[in-house]
Amino acid sequence: MTVPKTGVLVLDSTDPEPLARFYAALFDGTVEPGGGDDLLLVTAAGGVVLGIARDPGHAPPSWPRPEDSQQSHLWILVAPDALDEAEREAVSLGARPVTAENNGTRTDRRTDVRRFMDPAGHAFVLSPRAPSP
Repeated sequence: MTVPKTGVLVLDSTDPEPLARFYAALFDGTVEPGGGDDLLLVTAAGGVVLGIARDPGHAPPSWPRPEDSQQSHLWILVAPDALDEAEREAVSLGARPVTAENNGTRTDRRTDVRRFMDPAGHAFVLSPRAPSP
C-alpha cells in the first residue's frame, strides 16, 4: 500500500507573509500555516496549493537570462477571454511585467504568454487555458 502524499511547489522568500498574501489575492485563495513557523500554504480557489517558505538568504532568480536559459516558474492558466483582465489584476497586486514577445496569435499584436516577476522576484506566466474539447 502506498502512503498518500500531496506535492506542493514551494517558493522561498525573505518575507513570506506578503508574498503569500500576493498569491492568495492572485488565486482568490487563502493563507494558512503549513506546519512550523517557516512555511505558509496558499490554497487557490481551484484547489492548487502553493507553499511560501522563509529563507533569510533568498536571492531572487534572474529570468529571463541573457542566454535564454529556462528556469522554473509558475504557469498560471486563465480563460482566453480573461487574459488582459488577469494581467491587470496581477500588476495591481504588485507583479512586475517582464519582456513579452509577439507570437503572432492575436489580432492586437499582443502575445498570449505574459511573463511577470512576483514581489519577491519569482517568475510566473499568465497564459490562456486550452479550450475544452
